[in-house]
Amino acid sequence: MRLNNRNKAVYYNFIVSVVAMLLFCGIVAFLLEKYIYNLLGWESGLFLIIPLLFAAVFYFRGRQIFEYDSDGEALNFKNRNVVSFLDKALNDEFPKYKLISYEIVDAIILKRLYITISSKRNNSVILKYDISYLNKKELNDLKISLSKVVKNNREQKRENIS
Repeated sequence: MRLNNRNKAVYYNFIVSVVAMLLFCGIVAFLLEKYIYNLLGWESGLFLIIPLLFAAVFYFRGRQIFEYDSDGEALNFKNRNVVSFLDKALNDEFPKYKLISYEIVDAIILKRLYITISSKRNNSVILKYDISYLNKKELNDLKISLSKVVKNNREQKRENIS
C-alpha cells in the first residue's frame, strides 16, 4: 500500500507564507507602536505574541509531508518539511519482518507515529514520524496496513517456534 500527501505541498507552502507574513507584519506593527505611536502601551506586545504563537504551533506540529510504501518486502517511510531548512528529512527503509509494533500518539495539536523495529543483536529501535497533517482516511489506511504487517510477523514467529 502506498500513502502520501505530497499533493498538499502547495497548500502547506501557502500556510508557511501566511505565517511568515503574519510574523513579519507583527514585528513591524510592534516596532511602529513601540517607538513611534505609543498608543497601546503594554498591549502592543500582542503584535508579537499572537504571530509567534501561530508560528510555534505550525513548527511543533512537525513535518508536513509523509510518505509510506509497504509494497514488496520492505517498508519505506519518508517524512519531510515543505520548508527544507527547518528540519532534516527522515527517510527509512527496512524489511517488513523487522517491524515489531507501532503506536500512534494523538495529542491536541500533533500526531506522532512510533515504529519499533528489531535491530542486530536482538535490540529494538524506535523510529518517530510526524503524521499531524494526515486526514482520518489516510490515518486509518496507515493503521490497517501496519496492523497487517505486525500480525503477519507475529504469525511467522509462531510458526518458526513450533
